[in-house]
Amino acid sequence: MRTIEPWVTEPLERFLQESQARLVLLTTSSGQVVAQHGFSRSLDVMAASSLGAGIMASTGAIADLMGSSGFGTIVHEGTRQSLILAAIDTPRGRWLGLVVFGRETTVGLVQLFWNVLARELLARMPATVNAPPKRAETFERDLDASLRSLFGR
Repeated sequence: MRTIEPWVTEPLERFLQESQARLVLLTTSSGQVVAQHGFSRSLDVMAASSLGAGIMASTGAIADLMGSSGFGTIVHEGTRQSLILAAIDTPRGRWLGLVVFGRETTVGLVQLFWNVLARELLARMPATVNAPPKRAETFERDLDASLRSLFGR
């Protein structure tokens, strides 16, 4: 597992063990990666985080058209693997979780343990982020450093 914010590690490891999920990606609503487990290539992480953020944004727009307050969780069930895309509203903005799991667990169990994880993350989340503001001229270097941190390179 790789994390940008170390306080996320313990609750996420417990979630993985209890839910038996194969892959987990925790991001901000804009697709910035907070933590990941199971992805082997940075390209896969970046694509999944962007797609997950886009899916949540587009289903939010559909909910608005329907007069709904939104969809907090989206489930896609496949024959061998399934995924849950779920939101956590935090004091620091909306975070998204993309969880891929197989036949060794169920949608209900993954959702149950996701809800436990969400409560634990909210309880542990620091009120502020101790990071300097990002500037356009250092974006590429900052992105590279984040990816090295996530993939241990």
